[in-house]
Amino acid sequence: MADSPGAGQRLALGLAYRGRAYHGWQSQPDGRTVQDHLEAALSAFADQPVVTVCAGRTDAGVHALNQVVHLDTALDRDPFAWVRGTNRYLPADIAVQWCRPVAGTFHARNSARGRRYRHLVLESPVRPALESGAVGWTFRPLDGQAMRAAAAALIGEHDFSSFRAAACQSPTPVKTLRKIEVSRRGAYWRFDFDGNAFLHHMVRNIVGSLLAVGCGRMPPGWMAEVLAARSRDAAAPTFGAEGLYFLGPYYDADHAIPDHVPAHDWLP
Repeated sequence: MADSPGAGQRLALGLAYRGRAYHGWQSQPDGRTVQDHLEAALSAFADQPVVTVCAGRTDAGVHALNQVVHLDTALDRDPFAWVRGTNRYLPADIAVQWCRPVAGTFHARNSARGRRYRHLVLESPVRPALESGAVGWTFRPLDGQAMRAAAAALIGEHDFSSFRAAACQSPTPVKTLRKIEVSRRGAYWRFDFDGNAFLHHMVRNIVGSLLAVGCGRMPPGWMAEVLAARSRDAAAPTFGAEGLYFLGPYYDADHAIPDHVPAHDWLP
């Protein structure tokens, strides 16, 4: 394939992946991360090294529907050629969904106005089988009304130190949660989060505490006490990564970044 070098441009890509086989997003020496696989595929397609910046780092086992990354390149290729060409070199559980040229000032992480996550949890006496790795699991019956009452205490700008992992690298524990929705479809609970940014393990730690309320082990008012304690020891244990999905970031409309991909229609 012939390429004509250009003056350079910034591209944004949307990426979907099943995280179970990977050690999270961020590059590691063993190469078993989503970033390592993506950058290797992009570099193979471009025939030169390519470095990416993502909107939100995901932990080992966490899935993504529309992870957004940006990269800089001097190659002049059709945007959809980046999609098809890169996917040729990616494993089956990682796929680029779209590609868009963006302004040089666009930054996948810093330009994001917010991020959305969804945690799916199966309530059943029997562990998941077909959905293994795709949903969390609890064998205890849950009270949705109690969990919604507990979640309400977390809405707004707060110090979320009680839900922060020890290894978190964020310069501040103060984040803004705009929405937590708790809903149920059959045996599956859905916990939807919308916030400006999230601390390491923040969603999983909140879900663990919501489940402690939902099963009746703690009262709804306990959540406000946990938040006020600003101590990780005050909250419930971290819930597993199974069933956690990074739905993607969202941006100001002038960036024209897609916020919906087919996987959003697939996910319950």
